[in-house]
Amino acid sequence: MIIDVHSHYVPRGWPDLGWPLGPRLRVDSEREATIMVGDQEFRRIQDDCWNPARRLEQMDADKVDVQVVSPTPVFFAYDRPAMQAAGICRVFNDLALDICTDPRLVPFCQVPLQDADLACAELDRAMAAGHRGVEIGNHVGDQDLDAEGVVQFLQHCAEVGAPVFVHPWDMPDGPRLDRWMARWLVGMPAETHLSVLAMILGGVFDRLPDSLRICFAHGGGSFAFWLGRLENAWHRRSDVIGVSEFPPSHYVNRFSVDSVVFDERALRLLVDVMGEDQVMLGSDFPYPLGESPVGTVIHKAEFLSSTAQAKVLGGNAQRFLALEPSPA
Repeated sequence: MIIDVHSHYVPRGWPDLGWPLGPRLRVDSEREATIMVGDQEFRRIQDDCWNPARRLEQMDADKVDVQVVSPTPVFFAYDRPAMQAAGICRVFNDLALDICTDPRLVPFCQVPLQDADLACAELDRAMAAGHRGVEIGNHVGDQDLDAEGVVQFLQHCAEVGAPVFVHPWDMPDGPRLDRWMARWLVGMPAETHLSVLAMILGGVFDRLPDSLRICFAHGGGSFAFWLGRLENAWHRRSDVIGVSEFPPSHYVNRFSVDSVVFDERALRLLVDVMGEDQVMLGSDFPYPLGESPVGTVIHKAEFLSSTAQAKVLGGNAQRFLALEPSPA
């Protein structure tokens, strides 16, 4: 079974909720729309964002059996009052179920992460309605994943068995980052790396049970490349580096990463550092910076044994999603 754990959706029926300067959907034609943030174009999208038939057609072309379908992060609403954000999440999550009527499409919900109690309540509601997991942003304002409310929510995810997909969002901007798509090319990897560090050095993994299933997008950002530097800092400057009980390398089996790194050499490093059990196929479908055809780097990676390749293509995701093993 080939499982893509990283794709996004935008419901075509997204209503205008009167959210000043917030994202809205401008429908341009039957097959095209534009995500607007205030009066600015954020991203032009096609109907593969909301049309399940188009999505399944592309999955068939790429020989993908199952696809996890997660929100587009610009709609998270973490900057809104918590009750308003909870209402936005309910609308978004319910519309997602209209897209994911086919069992090959596995919906992940979003939650008002700025309020732990409301986030837990919406997760429970969405899971009862048919969602199979949750996508969260890598931070809420200046609070990272070691913030007390986020830890409370992750504890709840572990208790109810909800897999968590962490996606970077709301990257810093400025003259140096507002050209060449640098917010996506530099900011996203850095944001993800920072949040992995927050969970390790902030002692989050020491507080959460091993049963938490959590995956970081885009290969975990730059974490794998800089683990050695992090390890060195932990040993040499333990007085300032953090509160984790063990060195950073101790925690690499506590989380997974997807494979959206686009280069066999980068994938080799990722598997070497994380282990073949902690890397899962991801594509970032249907957006332009995603991998197409899906799984190209994994299929071409000569360093992967057949067993390792089967794990990365789908076996690890079956465990992450708690799916039944596929027939022989």
